[in-house]
Amino acid sequence: MKAAAPAKAAPPAGAAAAAERSAPRVSLADEVYEQIKSELNGFVLVPGDRFSELELCERLGVSRTPVRQALFRLQQEGQVEVLFRNGWRVLPFDFHRFDQLYDLRILLETDAVQRLCEGRVAGDAQRSNELLRALQGTWLGPKTRRAQDADVVAGLDEAFHATLIEATGNLEMLRVHRDISERIRVIRRLDFTQRPRIETTYDEHGKILRAILSGRADTARMLLRSHIESSQIEVRKITLHQLQMARTDQLTRR
Repeated sequence: MKAAAPAKAAPPAGAAAAAERSAPRVSLADEVYEQIKSELNGFVLVPGDRFSELELCERLGVSRTPVRQALFRLQQEGQVEVLFRNGWRVLPFDFHRFDQLYDLRILLETDAVQRLCEGRVAGDAQRSNELLRALQGTWLGPKTRRAQDADVVAGLDEAFHATLIEATGNLEMLRVHRDISERIRVIRRLDFTQRPRIETTYDEHGKILRAILSGRADTARMLLRSHIESSQIEVRKITLHQLQMARTDQLTRR
């Protein structure tokens, strides 16, 4: 008589399933927060705009609870304020705070290029070189391949500066830098609505990258500082008219 075959063990859960279980769940309030933040960064909502929770609920297709949670989070970040019995308002830009964030950017990024030029990277040096080589394709290519769309260039610009930090291998510097970038994103995107700024960014990024690749630390630091300070000066010139023009442009694209 044949012995019964042993029962097969249940197959182990796959890595993807395990990762899904361990990944943090994104709440509806988080999704609404990102949607409103996108409207702020995309000039759908600009400083001075007033709106109600009901308007957002209808536009986003959600209930009032996640909208209210998202708005309270944005209120803590200093982007909106609640008006007594009269809805919400997008707060004016705090240029003093932007100045401080730009100053912090300069400290982080000039230190990063110093490290890169001297080869003082934490961890995988090969990974650092790969990140820098990847930037060459965008910023050292022919002028005919340059992007002209303001939103695209704004995204490339943010990625360029973040990659310089990432290439150092210092994850804490990268975390702080990402937080700064998040808080000044709306201002940087507005800067790129000016056509000359796009060409200037390509030219200046190219010079900074060449200096880093050739190990000229002093030159790289000087070029980077000047590049960020020029953007900082342009930020101070932003007017309500520019914001309204940016909004009109965004609505035209839709």
